[in-house]
Amino acid sequence: MQLTGERPMEGQTPDSLLALHEAGYREVAARIGPGLVLDVGCGVGDESVTLAGEGRRLIGIDYSADTAVLAARTWGRTSPRGHRIDTACMDGGRLGFADAAFDTVCSSHIIEHFHDPERHVAEIARVCADDGTVFVLTPNRPADFENPFHVYMFEADQLASMLRLFFAEVEVLGLEGDEVFRQDFATRRASGERLLRYDVLNLRRRLPHRAYVWAYERLLPLVYRVLGSAVSGVGSGIDHTHLSISDTIDDGTPVLFAIARRPRR
Repeated sequence: MQLTGERPMEGQTPDSLLALHEAGYREVAARIGPGLVLDVGCGVGDESVTLAGEGRRLIGIDYSADTAVLAARTWGRTSPRGHRIDTACMDGGRLGFADAAFDTVCSSHIIEHFHDPERHVAEIARVCADDGTVFVLTPNRPADFENPFHVYMFEADQLASMLRLFFAEVEVLGLEGDEVFRQDFATRRASGERLLRYDVLNLRRRLPHRAYVWAYERLLPLVYRVLGSAVSGVGSGIDHTHLSISDTIDDGTPVLFAIARRPRR
């Protein structure tokens, strides 16, 4: 797979961003029991398989057919690593599953990619069992750095409000980094903001969104090479142990971790 900035990639994406995703799945896995589990936006499956376990069947979907196939080859029925996940190509806003089919639904860093996120939330509520649980993880808007793939951003109150349209019980927590993690984020944000100052005419805002995405996909790998690993955060060694769940959310909290139950019918 080619680095575009849309998906985290080992060895190319900053370690702290990989850690965000890994820590999120770790916290979901710690909160689920047996049953049928759906991971919406499974990618190549490396993080999704964290949700596999005894007494569970894990199904992962991705909007990219090639990515879903790669996940199946790596973690599916024919994988030498053992069968951990079944995958399919599917739109996260139009799920091809029966109502109330899943005991657990995970939507990790997906909702911010939807122009109409309520469509995605309606679908994950629809396929969640009456006594099931949905987990939604998304960047905290004040802490997120500019990314053209993130088209709808949330603060904690906004995410809770959206989820309460479809669930009777909603809790929003923070996935918080320690001082090492926060310093890494601050360093990379400062470097990114310096680079953006070269766009003195704010051309990226004037381009059609598709053109901005096209340029971002091609420039990001170059930017990482120019910055070097010390600034880009690749190879920093920061991992999921630098993050933990917190009841307190501020502008520096990188990720919102929502738990939703009792879907409205």
